Amino acid sequence: MDIHRSRFIPYQPSAINALAFSHTEPDNNREDPTCLRLAIGRANGNIEIWNPARGAWLQESVFTGGKDRSVEGLAWIQEPDERDGQGITLPGRLRLFSIGYSSSVTEWNLATGLPSQHSSGNHSEIWCFAAQPKLKTSTKETRVDSRDNQQNLIAGCADGSLVLLSTAEGELRFDRFLSRLTTKRARVLSVTYKDRNTVLAGFADSTIRVFDTRNNNVLRNISLGSGPPGGPKDILIWKVRCFPNGDFVSGDSTGDIRIYDGKNYSQMQRISGHEADVLDLVVSQDGNMIFSGGLDRRTCFYSCKKTGDSRSNRGEKWREVSHKRYHDHDVKAIAIYEGNKLNFIVSGGIDTQPIVVPLREFGKELSRGLPTFPSNPPLVSAPKARLIVSWWNCEVRIWRVKNQQEATERPKVVARLALKGDENITSVAITHDGQLLAVATVREVKLFHLTHSEAHDRSALRIRKLDMPPTKGAKIVRFTADGKWLAIITPTNHVQLARATRSGGTAGRPRILPQLFPLQRLNRSDAQRDSLNGSWGLYNRSIHHAEFSTDGAVFAVVDLAGYIDTWVIQGHDDATALEVNIFDSSSSASAEDELSDDEDTPSKERITMFGQQWIRNPSGHLLPRLDSSAVLISFQPTPAGSTPSEPNGNPAVHQTRQNPHPHSHDIPHAEHHLLVVSAEHHLYHFEVIAGRLSQWSRKNTPASYPSQFRMIDDPAKGCVWDVNETYQRIWLYGEKWLFMFDLSRDLPLQGPSEATCQRKNTDKTSKKRKRDPIKENSKKTNSGAGGAVPESEAPVTKMRRYNGGKGDESAKSNWIDVSGTMGSKTDEEYEDQQHALVELRRSSSLINALAKGHHVSEMESHNVSKDNVNQKGRGHEGWWHTFKYRPILGMVPIAGNHQSLEVVLVERPSWDLDLPPRFTGSHE
Repeated sequence: MDIHRSRFIPYQPSAINALAFSHTEPDNNREDPTCLRLAIGRANGNIEIWNPARGAWLQESVFTGGKDRSVEGLAWIQEPDERDGQGITLPGRLRLFSIGYSSSVTEWNLATGLPSQHSSGNHSEIWCFAAQPKLKTSTKETRVDSRDNQQNLIAGCADGSLVLLSTAEGELRFDRFLSRLTTKRARVLSVTYKDRNTVLAGFADSTIRVFDTRNNNVLRNISLGSGPPGGPKDILIWKVRCFPNGDFVSGDSTGDIRIYDGKNYSQMQRISGHEADVLDLVVSQDGNMIFSGGLDRRTCFYSCKKTGDSRSNRGEKWREVSHKRYHDHDVKAIAIYEGNKLNFIVSGGIDTQPIVVPLREFGKELSRGLPTFPSNPPLVSAPKARLIVSWWNCEVRIWRVKNQQEATERPKVVARLALKGDENITSVAITHDGQLLAVATVREVKLFHLTHSEAHDRSALRIRKLDMPPTKGAKIVRFTADGKWLAIITPTNHVQLARATRSGGTAGRPRILPQLFPLQRLNRSDAQRDSLNGSWGLYNRSIHHAEFSTDGAVFAVVDLAGYIDTWVIQGHDDATALEVNIFDSSSSASAEDELSDDEDTPSKERITMFGQQWIRNPSGHLLPRLDSSAVLISFQPTPAGSTPSEPNGNPAVHQTRQNPHPHSHDIPHAEHHLLVVSAEHHLYHFEVIAGRLSQWSRKNTPASYPSQFRMIDDPAKGCVWDVNETYQRIWLYGEKWLFMFDLSRDLPLQGPSEATCQRKNTDKTSKKRKRDPIKENSKKTNSGAGGAVPESEAPVTKMRRYNGGKGDESAKSNWIDVSGTMGSKTDEEYEDQQHALVELRRSSSLINALAKGHHVSEMESHNVSKDNVNQKGRGHEGWWHTFKYRPILGMVPIAGNHQSLEVVLVERPSWDLDLPPRFTGSHE
């Protein structure tokens, strides 16, 4: 494979302005909620929804913003629980709100990613807002009025006023003013709830004010005095947070952390932890830890010294434990979640990368940086034309990459597109020959025809806009390789297909037929209902990926729940048939409509276009549900010459009186292979037409994956196929890794023999054997942040256990390795069973091949031999990897019809980002 390692394609990720967890703690101190989500608000108006997924950190969806729509604040609320007719308690739904340089609060529809409603009111622009805490009820209380348990919102405005917003009955409306100040410079910079009836607000005039929401009274004015000499007179109070016991803490523009008593509102302590403004801070559940971030790039950790109920030594109660620069620029937002197993802090700022820091295991586990770039790479290519299309916000750029025989100049931009409107681009698709380009936003889908310019510069492209049928926008668009079909996935998760044709033959100008072809999805009845899925909408049924097969005969989509829906094309392309034929087919429609979950599409109406129509895959319901959300789907291309040629038109189809417009009912008979990569790094290789797993996937379970692949924590972003008659290679890549699997070979088995030997050689006195170092750093055994600190860097590597009571001099002691106490024997036994299952499947396939008289090579016989399982010489025959390319924005094929694969790998290092000037400390 030839790689063009390039950095000429620009992409500017947006700064992080706001972070918010859907839950701050488990409900009723139980297990961590499965619907825990993190919302990240960026300066370009996008809102990203992340699923911690037990430490996998999957970016599930992106709510696109637009021009001048910066997200400056985020807040979650949860509606009160309900009871159904059978008396079962149903959790209330989660609601997400945002603010950004306007006088309204926006609520987002989590299922569609579109704004659902906006608040109104006669007040100035909102600078900060907060959600009312939930009412904590004891187990003795049997019933609580839903009005008392409703979480309202409070917003601070630029003119110094505080506004109460009601969220009752699923609405978002203005309730009343809590306070109205006439001083224009007294801007509200931060606001929070001390309890359900008390509000703390930090102003720009060096004052913290305490309000009672029941009667709009000002309980206390707390002045911080004037600023330091030589600086501004007023102190800006950027953030105010409350402790569980009623005390509260503030961070201001002087870089100080101030702790206040919650009863008499007096200042107890002042700590100078930052050299510049403290922009955000969070507090732990027990009130013994504070984390703060500011302009000086520091993330400081403060600990509380246990002094009981005595207040005599207030000056020595809090102290700064440590500080570290996880970011390269200002730290603007921090969010915290402290649960049963998962506990971490997420911070973000101008350097665009979220950082996950462990909370309870602070200092014992490593931090982790989440991917900066989108999970779906903003990069597509037209291999036959050697074109690359990149996009961000509202701009599209098209590049042409020259081959080695041409001039070795830097690739130039051959076309630029700046879309009219304010919405950001959601998806882009281009045909393999580079003649059709589709650009989608949440409002509309635009189609362009690309041709070579007739001017002096032949390298430039001429762009013409084509007419499209009216659509409600799209979040995903996909072209078939020949450009005949365009798939449109609407924000409401409806699947539609558009047919392209040429008026004057193959050389004519393309056009789109005015009729769209709707596709029906299978009805998946999930009995479980949580805070994200209910009668108001199904969040986990949101389509996340869609892809056509290489011949354009099969189409597949996958949603967040892990369900795969597939369709096949019926009939053959007939240029003499009607362009659009709509007919009534009640008998054939009844069976499919019972399985459909689309209520808006008519059931008895069938559409054919040029003698073809799309139907559900007859074996599509046999495809199993994935273990987790899919991060990547891709059809395996067939080698050149293996695809049978289609007949011309519709043979053996004759016109009758009852059927004046006949069409063929043939469906693809050749097998199509679909590769799906889940968030758990499991590779599923399906035979779509048969509706089952392929032999490679059955014989290569996750237990046989290379250890280098299992230890990767970043999800896969994309893939490139390299298939011929000799091998079937799939090149997977993430933001920091590149991996190759050869699906024509079985992976070498690793681990079971060594594991068995280690278990036999383990000390008999130890009940748990020492785990593999790679498993020791697994994301499933930590708190959700980075892995455990390596033994070479850990402060404590061994501990001594005494077997005896206090004062017993004869007590025996033995040293225990700390790293060896993390194992789980059940997991290892499960992996041994998986290895045994793989060996059985491989041996059975070999026996079946011999029974049928097939020739089996010596290499295949060695693959099932236990003596040759762990040979180092065979370790890299079926896979290869590298970590030297980072960070990867995307990788796309650029070669046309060549024997060797040629790709362009785009890197965007952090030092190449265009960031504003940062604060320079005294030590720099």
